[in-house]
Amino acid sequence: HVQLVESGGGLVQAGGSLRLSCAASGTIFRINDMGWYRRTPGKQRELVAVITRGGSTIYGDPVKGRFTVSRDNAVNTVYLQMNSLTPEDTAVYYCNADILQNFFGGPSAYWGQGTQVTVSS
Repeated sequence: HVQLVESGGGLVQAGGSLRLSCAASGTIFRINDMGWYRRTPGKQRELVAVITRGGSTIYGDPVKGRFTVSRDNAVNTVYLQMNSLTPEDTAVYYCNADILQNFFGGPSAYWGQGTQVTVSS
């Protein structure tokens, strides 16, 4: 059994910053890609950022230059530093990870429960 637990969401004024964390726990052999997605009412889920095990990153266009994704493989945790926040960043942010639970199986995608980020104008 694997669990992803997010923390760090909340309410912030426009121009402010927040840092999200997501810790994976349970039966874990190796974690490949980790990342963040977000969803607002009436919109599809949107890529925010992804980071590979080796540290390569991909960002969604709306957050490039403002958000930074990082990870600590020693503690199975991914982070999202969000700067220069705008009301358009208001969404539920979800953590995602591709996890192998043993040497023989393939990776499976796991999701966190989501954390609300609200940016006031």
